[in-house]
Amino acid sequence: MAKRTWIALSGALALASCGGEKAADAGKAALPPGEQFRVSLAETADFKAVGAEITTRDSAQALARIPGTLVSFTVRAGDTVSKGQRIGMIVDSRLGYETSAAGAQVAAAQAEAARARGDLTRVQDLFNHNVYAKARLDQAVAMARAADAQVAAARAQQSASASVAGQGAVLAPASGRVLRADFPAGSVVAPGMPLAVVTAGPPVLRLDLPESLAKAVHVGTAITVAPQDLPDGSRQGQVTQVYPAITGGRVQVDATMPGLTTELVGRRVGVSIEVGRRKAIVIPRRFVSTRYGIDYVNVLSPDRQISAVAVQTAPASDPAAVEILGGISAGDTLFAAGRAK
Repeated sequence: MAKRTWIALSGALALASCGGEKAADAGKAALPPGEQFRVSLAETADFKAVGAEITTRDSAQALARIPGTLVSFTVRAGDTVSKGQRIGMIVDSRLGYETSAAGAQVAAAQAEAARARGDLTRVQDLFNHNVYAKARLDQAVAMARAADAQVAAARAQQSASASVAGQGAVLAPASGRVLRADFPAGSVVAPGMPLAVVTAGPPVLRLDLPESLAKAVHVGTAITVAPQDLPDGSRQGQVTQVYPAITGGRVQVDATMPGLTTELVGRRVGVSIEVGRRKAIVIPRRFVSTRYGIDYVNVLSPDRQISAVAVQTAPASDPAAVEILGGISAGDTLFAAGRAK
């Protein structure tokens, strides 16, 4: 009898347990199709917002090599030139007179050389007939050689004067685009004056960083350009050169990225540069929705209740993710309806 009573009691307890589980499951809300994401702390890059300038790795100046008048100048800012292309001409009228004077000196030296050679011929003939001594012949030979040397010197001076006149041609120092060409034709210029500035080398972003970041930045450091500054093409790049000199508490850094052009050299853009690593909450961007300018995420409670929570976000190193600054914490479960993977 006691055994039958115990079996009946056990069956009643089992039925009661099954009924309790069904009641608990019925209390939980049914979730629509979607994707869940468990929030956790992850290591991410620490970025600092700085300014950068679109420029070229180098720039070359087309300088005036002689004084005179710029009689022609065929380029303007924005034109494309090739290395060695003649873009202007400087003329100094004084050089023409100097070249003419050098030509007259050559003619006079040639006449003197002809006379010395004639004297040498006569002295040689008289020496052969034992009229002049050997000393007189040596003197005539020396005078003839001196006259030939005078001709060579006069010709060299004439060539030098003509060469200086040829330096009036203004040549493009590199292949690229003309950034500045401020002198119109007819201007009087002096040696060393920069007549044009030409880009040289590939386009780069030049960052001006405080010296406190000098040790945190190195070749290969990642950078990101603000989307409003470069809406088209890639916005991810990396540092290619860190200049060793620090001037005024600032260090210069060059960075490159795909699709960067020299159409607007000198343009300022906003850049975020990686300066270290830290722990942060990073979630896929698809879990964030924006309504009336406020970012929200759907948080799934333990009893499967979904609630919209406002969060503060910041850009992450991965364009497909965002960093959460506040609103949720590690251990929360996010839900995105209709996006099951």
